[in-house]
Amino acid sequence: MAEHNLLGNKGEMLAARFLLDSGFAIREYNWRSGHKEIDLVAQERDVLVFVEVKTRSTDAYGNAEDAVTPDKIRRLILAADAYIKSKKIDLDIRFDIVTVVGTGDNRKIEHIRDAFYPTLE
Repeated sequence: MAEHNLLGNKGEMLAARFLLDSGFAIREYNWRSGHKEIDLVAQERDVLVFVEVKTRSTDAYGNAEDAVTPDKIRRLILAADAYIKSKKIDLDIRFDIVTVVGTGDNRKIEHIRDAFYPTLE
C-alpha cells in the first residue's frame, strides 16, 4: 500500500477514536456505493453526521480542510444521499470535517462541525 494511503488510513482511525471519545457512535467506516465514498458515518444523539477526514503529515502546504473542494463536497453530498436512501434514514444530518495533521506523538486533531451545507441545484 502506498505511503499516502497508510497515512490516510491512520488518520481515519485516529479521527474515529477522537469522535468515539467525544461521545459519537460510529455507524460506518469507509462506506461505499459505486464510486461514492464516505470516510466515516457517525451519530451524535439524533443527528447523523457524515465525516470527511483529511490527514496531512505537515501543514506546510496549507490547511488540510482546504482540500475539501467544491467538487469533493458535491461527491460527498451525493454519497450521503445514497447512504440515506439505502439505509432508509430519517434523522437530521450534518457534514463535518476532521483534520489530522502531524506524525507520531505530534498530531493535532481538529473537528469542524457543520463544515458545509448541502445545496439544492
